[in-house]
Amino acid sequence: MGFFYFLGRKKFYIHFLIAIVLAIVLLWAALYSLNIFTRHGEVYIVPDFSGLTVAELEEQNYDDFFDLRVIDSIYDKNAGKGSIIQQHPLAGSKVKQGRHIFLTIVSEMPETVIMPNLKNLSLRQALVTLESMELPVGSLDYVNYFARNAVVDQTIDGEPIEPGTEILKGTSIDLAVGKGDLHISVAVPILIALKKSDVKKALHYAYLNVGREYFLDSSDSSHLRAYKTDPDPFSDESLKLGEKVDVWYRSDENFDFDNYLKQFNLDSLVIETLIRQNIIE
Repeated sequence: MGFFYFLGRKKFYIHFLIAIVLAIVLLWAALYSLNIFTRHGEVYIVPDFSGLTVAELEEQNYDDFFDLRVIDSIYDKNAGKGSIIQQHPLAGSKVKQGRHIFLTIVSEMPETVIMPNLKNLSLRQALVTLESMELPVGSLDYVNYFARNAVVDQTIDGEPIEPGTEILKGTSIDLAVGKGDLHISVAVPILIALKKSDVKKALHYAYLNVGREYFLDSSDSSHLRAYKTDPDPFSDESLKLGEKVDVWYRSDENFDFDNYLKQFNLDSLVIETLIRQNIIE
């Protein structure tokens, strides 16, 4: 019996039809299974979890939709302990159900660091060292010492702190600094429009201290910028090493600093450049 004879039989077409039906069924089953596995078309918008705790997310059943994983903790004295401060993917991202959401939370206690030995370093070296260790400088106290701007002592709340002592990050360190043999004066830096968090740093790099601080329209430090200072940086007045500069602040939400700077033929980029040059010199 030849091939064409076989094609002419009804049994062949029945089997062929069955094979086609089975192939279609198997293909549909495979696609349907894949669709279920990947949840094709089912996406969720990642909410903004900032400020919430993991326990609060679980109470709101977010763990039914996402796999919540804490991967790091950061100390932030301005945020609630245990609250979420960073997340990935970011809020607004589209993800499938069960996607890992990696969270960074605020730790219960700040990290500790080892107090460095700043004695006999230049003031600039000491400032850079402390900044890298997240230890803010409280005040500069200029004392009689032959090496000008050399660190003579390091203290916390008036008490000497020995190198190698374990202290909390964020602890304020006061520095005693040498006056040198010559009486010199320094110019008042231009601080206008500088963020409050940067004002003290800029004054320290200019060998000065923050004096009285005034808040004209807000106390929200995240939006405060320097509005004016006393002494005025555009006057001819100069100060002795370690003297204080009084600062007035306004909120950048309530005040147009760009237009304000134009009165002095300046802009915020110029101010930042001047400060940066002062820091790296």
